[in-house]
Amino acid sequence: MNSERDAAWVSQFLASRRSTRDFKPTPIPDELLHQILTDALTAPSWSNTRPFKVAVATGDARDRISAEFQSRWSAVSTHLRNGFLGKVKLLISRYGLPTSNRLISKPYAKELKPRAMRLGAELYSVFGVSRENRLQRDQWWAKNYDFYSAPTELFVYIHKSLHIFAANDAGLMMENLALSAHAHGLGTCMQGAVAIWDDVVREEFDIPKEYRLLCGIAIGYPTDSPVNSFQAHRIDVEELLLKRKI
Repeated sequence: MNSERDAAWVSQFLASRRSTRDFKPTPIPDELLHQILTDALTAPSWSNTRPFKVAVATGDARDRISAEFQSRWSAVSTHLRNGFLGKVKLLISRYGLPTSNRLISKPYAKELKPRAMRLGAELYSVFGVSRENRLQRDQWWAKNYDFYSAPTELFVYIHKSLHIFAANDAGLMMENLALSAHAHGLGTCMQGAVAIWDDVVREEFDIPKEYRLLCGIAIGYPTDSPVNSFQAHRIDVEELLLKRKI
């Protein structure tokens, strides 16, 4: 790709990708998913170590994981809506508390929180959810645990020995995966929300103890739902760049 026309097409293609939050039940052909994963592996990697693995959840395994996730979220959200007493009951039962990646449940840093709040408010408006209605918000969040109805959920694991560098490599691989899926007419949604109950996934897959769960990726064919046309606000380049010291 050397021409300005090709370069412009790449920019347009990148900008056209969206996170998909409503999927058709149509299964992904095995050969297509294999090609998308092959494309994902063309991403650069730290000393070519490829310090990640992927668990592909489909069919009954996908449904069992989803059912347990939804059960745990239902228990947690119900307790938290019941104030202090509900929190006490949650701590006593412990059912639904994170078993991995507890950091995800902590508040965002002051610098980052406004971006997350803006995204939440804009998404709530698409679904017709009032921010003041805790039950509606919890019901919307529960869609994470049905993987937005996607027929396939990918669980991305990284090798513990490389820490953030493994996560960096996995992120590069995931971006290639998302773009390849987009090129083939599929949608994806990166899901940090599903990374808090690693034990559920390990019940279904033989995952080495040296690997930890990073996130999930819902993948499938998008519906015509308006939510799939939603475009999250993107920061300007000026906000990205660090200022030089004087």
